Amino acid sequence: MSTLNVFLIQTPLIWENPVANRARLQWHLSQTMPNSLVVFPEMFSTGFSMNPEKVAETMDGETVQWMSQMSQDRMICGSLSIQENGLFYNRFLAFYQGEKVAQYDKRHLFSFGGEHEVYQAGNETCIFTFQGFSFAPFVCYDLRFPAWIRKTMLQSAPIYPDVLLFVANWPSARIAAWDALLKARAIENQSYVIGVNRVGNDEKGIAHNGHSQVLKYDGEYLLEPHQREAIAHVVIEKSPLSQFRDRFPFLGDADGF
Repeated sequence: MSTLNVFLIQTPLIWENPVANRARLQWHLSQTMPNSLVVFPEMFSTGFSMNPEKVAETMDGETVQWMSQMSQDRMICGSLSIQENGLFYNRFLAFYQGEKVAQYDKRHLFSFGGEHEVYQAGNETCIFTFQGFSFAPFVCYDLRFPAWIRKTMLQSAPIYPDVLLFVANWPSARIAAWDALLKARAIENQSYVIGVNRVGNDEKGIAHNGHSQVLKYDGEYLLEPHQREAIAHVVIEKSPLSQFRDRFPFLGDADGF
């Protein structure tokens, strides 16, 4: 039976301070195990900053290099503020054994917070594999747009991603929506869903209470939402997912794009 150890790092983020955030996350990393998947929140080095001209790094920057160095015996992923070709992106990155294995630019920018004014939206879907599992990554606000997620799912039909992976800075004020939408995405796509959010207040005083979680393909929890800073460990299994999809082949009836 194919299995994978997954670690969800739910932590406060120090505003626009990559050095301090990397140090905190490096301690968390020391508590994980080799050959596992480790997931950080959205913009894990800076918090959800709308000051990319101040905080954005290049793909040769210190945080990207740090991800490469920390990924020698486990996969590390999360999103960063990235500058490339004169534009800024909220970019999800995954590294393993020092190499970049996935890159996804956030498709749906949070206009309510002005993200669309300073960042460039991506237009490419992404699927990557690790330890026999396939993953489709998304960033925060993408969660509210099921058509984009379904498009990502169906592009590889009849072989579908095993896991939908969401990294976020989702505020406490709308956490009920986070919980409900993650469960909906799991049920409608018959996939594991991993959601990793931060805790603590940001520079604007916006509170975040985490609720990082893992859902099975039937909408039941493998890891229930929690609110404190923590390293959560779950094990996902490939065989039960495959059996469930074989028994209930609903994805085969989904409309294409």
